[in-house]
Amino acid sequence: MSVDLATVKRVAHLARIAVTEDDAERMTGELNAILGFVEQLDEVDVAGVEPMTSVIPMAMRKRDDVVTDGGKAADVVANAPASAENFFLVPKVVE
Repeated sequence: MSVDLATVKRVAHLARIAVTEDDAERMTGELNAILGFVEQLDEVDVAGVEPMTSVIPMAMRKRDDVVTDGGKAADVVANAPASAENFFLVPKVVE
């Protein structure tokens, strides 16, 4: 796959990037080099290789999935102008 000058200008327009004619020509070569490298990666045989999230094996640290009320209801409404039974009290705005 290769990129031509019109494609570079279209991508620049979609990205809302102002590109001069000289810059567009330079970017055409750079994008083609990047795409060439990606095509080289397609040639690598990765059959049997497990996906990795890190270069060193590690287990994801997880907390116990326990349902709680948070224990912070009084702290949450502490600065409220009006509250009752750990709920915010607000004036009625719809009649």
